[in-house]
Amino acid sequence: MSIETLTAAVRNIPDFPIKGIQFKDITTLFQSPTHLKELSDILYERYKGKGITKVVGIESRGFFLGPELAIRLNAGFVPIRKPGKLPYKVIEEKYTKEYGEDAIQIHEDALSEDDVVLIHDDLLATGGTMVAAHKLVKKMKVKKIYINFLIELEALNGRALFPNDVELDTILKFEI
Repeated sequence: MSIETLTAAVRNIPDFPIKGIQFKDITTLFQSPTHLKELSDILYERYKGKGITKVVGIESRGFFLGPELAIRLNAGFVPIRKPGKLPYKVIEEKYTKEYGEDAIQIHEDALSEDDVVLIHDDLLATGGTMVAAHKLVKKMKVKKIYINFLIELEALNGRALFPNDVELDTILKFEI
C-alpha cells in the first residue's frame, strides 16, 4: 500500500462543521482493516527506537491511534482533555482558536522529567491545539518531545508555529 492510496481513502466533507471548511474525514481510513494496519505500521516504524516512554493523545481524535501506538512502542498513554474531563489534579493551557478561546488539561502527575513524549493528533491545520499541547507537555520538563499528525493541511502553515528543535511529522498531506 502507498501513501497515495491512504490519501485517496480520506473523505472530503465540504462545509463541515461550518460553511467554508473542507473537513477531512479519517473514519474511512479506520473502517478498513488494511488502511488501519498500514497507518499503525507507518507510525510504529517512524517512532520505534526513539526511546518514547509516553504517547500523549489529544481529545478526541488523538485517542484513535494513540493508545495502539503506545502499546506497540511499549510506552504509556496519557490523554490531554478539555476542561472538566479529567478526575485528578490538572495543569491547563489556554489557547485561541479560529472561532474563540479554549483550554486543554493534563493530569499534573502524568509525565516526568525522565519521559520522552510523542504527542499525537489527527490533523494539523492552524496548529492552535497542538501548540497548546506542546506548551503543556513542555511545562512538565520532559526529556524530549516529538509531535505527530495523521494529516497536515499545508496551505494553513501550522507547522511554522513550532520551535525548530521539535521533530514534527505528518503522514498524509493535503493542500487544503
